[in-house]
Amino acid sequence: MPSPVKEARTERGSPTNITGHRLRHSVGKADLPAVAETRRLLRDNLRRWGVPALVDTAELLTTELVTNALRHTGGGADLTATLSPGPGNRLRIEVGDSLTRRPPAGAAQDEARSAAAGEHGTSGRGLLLVEALSDAWGVRPRGSGKVVWFELRAA
Repeated sequence: MPSPVKEARTERGSPTNITGHRLRHSVGKADLPAVAETRRLLRDNLRRWGVPALVDTAELLTTELVTNALRHTGGGADLTATLSPGPGNRLRIEVGDSLTRRPPAGAAQDEARSAAAGEHGTSGRGLLLVEALSDAWGVRPRGSGKVVWFELRAA
């Protein structure tokens, strides 16, 4: 029998759907203050799901992806966090966006990953962190935007 669906309202009023070991949360367009709330929701759920060792890395990488979606697409972000059952538990985080601005010509996963941040740059390293700290990651198209995802193995 499927787990009952729980719906919660976050401090900023955006709907959050928590079902079993899956968290879904939406962040509104340009709502950068909601990134901290997204981290809190993720942290609370990972602890509740019994994988507190994943909290720090998952929070860091999720922050990077949600912030990128809000800053670079002109739209909001949709977060889905899923912990797979069984002895080989894997946490999969997906952040979807919707483009309201035209992307730069030739934008692709490899270009995004290797974009030069410059020695003193304050941005441009988010996907490098995702690549370095996750067990797997990728990008797939979604409607007018994309989904960037990563996976972490639970110990």
